[in-house]
Amino acid sequence: MLILSEKQIRSLYKMKDAIHDLEQALSNYVEGKILNPHRTVLEFPEKSASALYMPSAMEPIGKTAVKVVTIFPHNPSLGKKTTQGMIVLSDTNNGDHLACMNASYLTRLRTGAASGIATKYLAKETASTVAVIGCGAMAEEQLQAVLEVRDIKTIMLFNRTKDKAHSFAKRIAYLSPEYEGEIIIMDEADEAVSRAEIVICSTRSETPVFSGKALQPGTHINGVGSYLPHMQEVDVETLLKCSKIVTDTIEGVKDEAGDFIIPAKAGEWSFSALHGELGELITGQITSRETEDEITFFKSVGIAYFDLAVAAAAYEKAIQAGVGTEVDI
Repeated sequence: MLILSEKQIRSLYKMKDAIHDLEQALSNYVEGKILNPHRTVLEFPEKSASALYMPSAMEPIGKTAVKVVTIFPHNPSLGKKTTQGMIVLSDTNNGDHLACMNASYLTRLRTGAASGIATKYLAKETASTVAVIGCGAMAEEQLQAVLEVRDIKTIMLFNRTKDKAHSFAKRIAYLSPEYEGEIIIMDEADEAVSRAEIVICSTRSETPVFSGKALQPGTHINGVGSYLPHMQEVDVETLLKCSKIVTDTIEGVKDEAGDFIIPAKAGEWSFSALHGELGELITGQITSRETEDEITFFKSVGIAYFDLAVAAAAYEKAIQAGVGTEVDI
């Protein structure tokens, strides 16, 4: 078995690779070539903690994987990370366990890649301004993906803690050294959204982080932060202004996306308004952007085969490069 650290994976596998590999996986999913059972969640109430097990298999590449994620909110007081994850990759031809890989970077990368694919199909081709609402770790790969598929000239950053936005601005130079446009720290989220053609939301907020009134015609939104039923990054006005709302999986957002669940329960919006899934978008089963003025929204809560797609591809690159530590099991 090959052991791969986050640093090793980062050195080999980039956003451009992830977008390519995930787009192929989406096609396989639409064609029914992927097994993706429900995840298993074990709760530890006395610690307010949980462990998640997410399996999947992709026959065209002969690989199966399970991602294991533990979430222990009190860990920082012990000097440990709140969230820890790994992916175990196996061969569906002979059952060999091929690799054990750090999952943190790959999770952020595949989430960003999904948004990048959605942006490629739904944002205006001429879009050159992006607003980042929430400047945490997840936003890094979200922005990288947008920079990969659109020629961005202006990046506007908003975070409730302004120092975090300034730190994020410095990270952009490291993560995307080829970017030569301007970076602006914004005082208000609505102001950033009103000037943006692409909006990235990646917060853990339980209340909407911007007003739908601020959205201008032609805007595309990627929402990845609110992934639990009680979280809500976007308001109902945003949903009602969107002509196309695309999800990674409809089943997933019905179970987990508070952005949709909260207004649906209130009778203010209906899941029947969803345009379809990302796989249907890239295979032409549903339409992409049709006019310059329509507002579009991509919502992602994550799905296991996304992890499998990037893990399998990163493993192949590691084998070719001779990177990683081989261990007997």
